[in-house]
Amino acid sequence: MVTRMLQPTRDVDRLTDELCDALLTPHSRDEMGQLLRDLCTPAELKELAERWHVARLLDRTDLWYREISDGTGVSTTTIVRVGRFLRQEPFQGYRHALDALETADVG
Repeated sequence: MVTRMLQPTRDVDRLTDELCDALLTPHSRDEMGQLLRDLCTPAELKELAERWHVARLLDRTDLWYREISDGTGVSTTTIVRVGRFLRQEPFQGYRHALDALETADVG
């Protein structure tokens, strides 16, 4: 294994790649929770968890955005953003995760 000398950087792509590598290391829900709690403030972790919950609600229910907002306390602006990324944006991260979890639940 070649070890690259770690240097400070502002290269967002490199930083994102390195974060992705770190996020792939936990082997359990507990380990992932520990990593997320170290990486994120409580408010950031809450926002991530809420976005994931909204993605699941948008994908698996027929609830209107206002109903989701009223039931979760998440702003309609955030719900619209999650819906756009779930249905329109090219990244499809929500879609891949939702499908993977659905397949795992079935299997």
